Amino acid sequence: MKTTPSLRAIAAAVCVLSMPLSVQAQASLPASAAAAAAVSQPSAAAALKRYELQTNIVDGKMVFIDAKGQVNPVLAAKVGDMVELVLKSGEGAEHDLLIPELNVASSKFSANSGSTTVRFKVTRAGTFTYYCSIPGHRQIGMEGKLVVAGTSLAEAGTPKTAGAGSAAGESSQAAALALYTPAPSPMRGPDPSAVSVAANPAQVPSAIGARAPQTLKYRMETVELPGKLDDGTSFTYWTFNRQVPGPMLRAKVGDTVELTLFNAKDSKMIHSIDLHAVTGGHGGGQHTQVAPGQEKTVTFKALNPGLFVYHCATPLVPQHIAAGMYGMILVEPEGGLSKVDREYYVMQGEMYTGRPHGAPVHQEPNLEKMANELPDYYVFNGEVGALSKTHKLQAKVGETVRIYFGVGGPNKISSFHIIGEIFDKVYSEGSISSPKNDVQTTLVAPGGATIVELKVQHPGSYLLVDHALSRAGKGAVGVLEATGDPVPGVYHAGAVQ
Repeated sequence: MKTTPSLRAIAAAVCVLSMPLSVQAQASLPASAAAAAAVSQPSAAAALKRYELQTNIVDGKMVFIDAKGQVNPVLAAKVGDMVELVLKSGEGAEHDLLIPELNVASSKFSANSGSTTVRFKVTRAGTFTYYCSIPGHRQIGMEGKLVVAGTSLAEAGTPKTAGAGSAAGESSQAAALALYTPAPSPMRGPDPSAVSVAANPAQVPSAIGARAPQTLKYRMETVELPGKLDDGTSFTYWTFNRQVPGPMLRAKVGDTVELTLFNAKDSKMIHSIDLHAVTGGHGGGQHTQVAPGQEKTVTFKALNPGLFVYHCATPLVPQHIAAGMYGMILVEPEGGLSKVDREYYVMQGEMYTGRPHGAPVHQEPNLEKMANELPDYYVFNGEVGALSKTHKLQAKVGETVRIYFGVGGPNKISSFHIIGEIFDKVYSEGSISSPKNDVQTTLVAPGGATIVELKVQHPGSYLLVDHALSRAGKGAVGVLEATGDPVPGVYHAGAVQ
């Protein structure tokens, strides 16, 4: 039997539908959640405190600046006031603003997205910290204080329906927090626009040899882009020149190097470069904190010969490195290096992801795993299969091969080894002055490098590995493909002939 709604019920429904959406939402919430939602609704008696904050870089630090130019200003309000914060990215990078003690969180904002506004009613007295929650930004200076005068509303006689720590009280706090906290990004499949970021190991600058010192000019671009981490898995890489590792640079002792770093306009982050070959200025990192769409230049003299790592030096530095921001610069000695038949450029790194290794998703970085040094992936040249499918090292029997090998890290040492070969010469820790001979496995620290040389005497597929061999299953495998006739007596299957 159908029941016809009464006129009173219909009228009530119409009233609800005609309410503003924020009021409708409160009507459908439990009393505790509705009370929390009411915090964001201004009352007629409340004073409106409006602040405009713009982000920028001052003296090498990221900061908030108010309309008067005050850095990380102290904001003032009274209990019961409505506070409105208008937020804008002055230098262009992506930011947000949180006041966790008051359950306040803005949406993310950048030069590309434009300004954002967050409004909240102050119900508690005290001093509260506001800050940017983008990894590394608070550590480099983005925090200030909100000072609230008066008596907290609860202390002024507001009825308490639940004691501190009770389930009802916690539920009310959770509801209020939900109003201000952006929803986490949903899991999504691999990005169809992802491209290979694997640097071609054969792209090594030509040898310099003996010559007078010169001035060299390099220009590099930092680019954030979706890349293929593995078959069916993508990741948002942060790169130098759209590749991992970044381009290999080559100079000679005594050269003057002018390096310009440009940060792509559509980047969300500030980026920089710290070259371990540079003396002074934090390796260049002090003066190359570059906002999206801008560029900066540093000049240095190549004082010491060797193979040196470079990497991004913008907080959170390990996050920038794990996302792919590392490479190497070779500084040749006075007379250059000995001639070899082939040179290759290989770097190892590790990656920390929100989903397990091999998950068919677009992976997000996991900073907790990074802090605890628990990588999901170990890679050569940026991605799984970079040196076994995308590219392979090639050589012929009788040729001498030199590999410039480094570890971007950010955390793990590599035990670099080639299965079926022995390194005839190893320049440990990138030091060119005193090579070692006849080495099976060489240790390379994060942020460190080595140069290995070997003469190929037998055809076959030689595997490049980190001899902490469980890492091979997480991606750290490459191939040196050797062709030609075997050298008699070096190796054959079966008994002595």
